[in-house]
Amino acid sequence: MSDAAVKIPHCEPGEWPASIPQDRFAAHIHRALVTECRVALLGLPDDLGVRLNNGRPGAREGPASFRAALAKYGVAAPDGWDWPRVFDAGDVRPARGDGEEALHETHRRVSEAARALVELGLFPIAVGGGHDLTFAFVRGVWEGLRAFGRGSSLAGFYFDAHLDVRETVGSGMPFRGLIEECGAGPLNVVGLNPFANAREHCQYFRARGGAIVGRDALHAMVQRGGPATGRDLGIPDNTPFFCSVDLDVIDASAAPGVSALNPDGLAVGAVGAALRGICRQPNLCCLDFMELSPPHDEQARTARAAAHLFLEALRGFQTRGTSAAGGVAGRAAPGASDVHHP
Repeated sequence: MSDAAVKIPHCEPGEWPASIPQDRFAAHIHRALVTECRVALLGLPDDLGVRLNNGRPGAREGPASFRAALAKYGVAAPDGWDWPRVFDAGDVRPARGDGEEALHETHRRVSEAARALVELGLFPIAVGGGHDLTFAFVRGVWEGLRAFGRGSSLAGFYFDAHLDVRETVGSGMPFRGLIEECGAGPLNVVGLNPFANAREHCQYFRARGGAIVGRDALHAMVQRGGPATGRDLGIPDNTPFFCSVDLDVIDASAAPGVSALNPDGLAVGAVGAALRGICRQPNLCCLDFMELSPPHDEQARTARAAAHLFLEALRGFQTRGTSAAGGVAGRAAPGASDVHHP
């Protein structure tokens, strides 16, 4: 590719504060060109899936709130490590409409944008937005990996108070969609609230090889310094996998700004420590943070927690190899090394 700005399909520039101090990490995120960038940030500003499932609307404002929080939190030059270079791919434009047809069109756009990032050799991190968008985001990454001959299988590890394997279209369906459309598995979840998940959904999940990871197991993993290998997460060797963080997995005292409040959630520190280890894994192919709902976020506490978790992920990611798509693709995307910053 030439020196021209990179344009990701269906995306428009993300919303950042007008002025960001140079001593903040966010001031050094690239917004047009991708030379030497290893990570791509992708905003998913849509909450139609939440509304279709009768949840609290507002997550469509999540990406802008996340960027505003990141602009204030995270030093540019931390002591002991350097950040990976990050490209902000912008926000995917949602389709117009309030029905299932509009949601499916938005999903198509998200998948195409995610695939384009993988084909550029970037590790995609998405911020949303309703959790249904994880289905579209991961599907696009999986399609990009298949283009490199690495997408024959796909596993997953996610943080969530809910299994999200409903049959109905909306924010409660992403992992059922990945299982049935992409053949994803095994999928393992941590942070589940037993009072918020129906028996039929638990039975469906387990029947397809899913595992519910207990909090004690998570804390033990964190005390050991996080997962040392994919096997610690229940991921088979040499299998690409995704990681998704529904912010409602965090206790409502620290994360009030979500689509569904959690009165007995996980601590930010535990999730962050686990994420740092997860992002060291060479077979991790993408990551997302979903359900950030600014209208309900007192003092932007949830947005700041999301920014903190994003930085924990980058710190872990920086310690692993530099191969395309998070070390999974095996070779750089065509032309990725030819894109230049001014």
